[in-house]
Formats: sequence, C-alpha cells, structure tokens
Amino acid sequence: MRSRDVHATTAGVLFIAATATALVATAFRGSLLEGSGFLTTVALHQDRLLVGALFQLIAAFTSAAIAVSLYPVLRQHAAAMALGAVGFRLIEGVFYALSAVGTLILVRLSDQVAAGASVSASADLIRDLRDSAGTVGVLAFYTGATIYYLVFYRSQLIPRWLSAWGLAGTALGLTAGLLVLFGAIELLSGVQVVLNLPIALQEMVLAVWLTAKGFNSTASEPTVAEWGPPLTRQHA
Repeated sequence: MRSRDVHATTAGVLFIAATATALVATAFRGSLLEGSGFLTTVALHQDRLLVGALFQLIAAFTSAAIAVSLYPVLRQHAAAMALGAVGFRLIEGVFYALSAVGTLILVRLSDQVAAGASVSASADLIRDLRDSAGTVGVLAFYTGATIYYLVFYRSQLIPRWLSAWGLAGTALGLTAGLLVLFGAIELLSGVQVVLNLPIALQEMVLAVWLTAKGFNSTASEPTVAEWGPPLTRQHA
C-alpha cells in the first residue's frame, strides 16, 4: 500500500474515532453540569462523568492526530498551511483536555459537598472555565479544519464538492462557536447543534471516502504565489 493510502486510511479512521468519542463523552455528561445545584447531581453520578471525561480525553488526542496524519500529504502542496492546520488542531486537543480536567476537578469537589463543605462558588468558576476551554477548542478546530479544506480544494486531493462542503460546514460551525463565546446563544443550544450538523455529516462522508478511495494520486500542486512553496513530492 502506498504511503499516501496509509495516511488517507489513518485520517479516515481518526475522523470516525474523534467524532464517536466526542459524542460518547457528550452523552455521558448529558445535563449533569447544568443548573445552580449541579454539584449535588455530580456527586450522585461520579462514575458517569469520569467515563465522559475519559472519552473526552480520547477525543482530544484523536482530534489533534487528524491533522498530524494529514500533514505528510498536505505539506507536499502547501507546507506552511499544513503546519498551520497541525498547530490549530493541537491547540484544539489541548483545550479539550483542559475541559476534561475541569470535569475531573468538579467530581472531586462533589466529594466535598457530600462531606458538608460549601464550594459552590469555586464549582461555578471551574464549570465556566471548563466550558470556555471547550469553546476555544472548538474554535481552534474550525480554524485548523478550514486550512486543510482550502488545501484540499486547491489541490483536489479529494473531490472539490467534498472540500467545498467542508469549507461551508466550518464557516457555519465557526459562526456558532463565536456566538457561544460572546454569549449570543447558549452552549449546546439548538442553534449551535443545527449549525454544526453540516460539518459533522461532512466529516463522516470524508472519513468513508478516505478509507475507501484514499487521496487522488493525480492531484495538482498549487503555485508558489498562491500557497507558498510545496515540498518536493516523494513517492513511496
């Protein structure tokens, strides 16, 4: 199997893994961190939140790994942009991990509530920081994804209709993330979910495409003026 096909298959599997683990983490967390007295609820469902945090950590790793797996191929077409995509998705992974750590801290604080201590102010602050870290991670994801979809579109490593779908999806998702950041809509509100559906569906289609068909072996390379110097193409 050519190295390009290995990278495509790896990226496809990681796309599926990142989405699946993020959905599982969200399902386990549910609405347990909502409301003013959420620590009492946390104390009753610690195992559920711990499992959710574990899957969120896995999602953080797999999300960052997507851009890393794509880098050897993308750098042959636009080295600087490929590196930028890796950078933003690494930032995404770090902030997702910080969000998961926030969940773990809240679980520990719930033990103090069970012991009769008053830690509601600290818990509210940690929850807000946890949510903010998740939002920053999402914004980093959309920035990094936009970069590699631009390279995909210009190089035609994947069909242009699939790249254009990705660019439209990241634009909608980035808009939703900014609305959450500035308090215009609530985190995980119906509006945010709807605006994120196009990219969620596109990434699953992309994952299937990469694992089934791989990258286009006759993809064109952009000019230096448009994207910066590509690295010398190396064939396996």
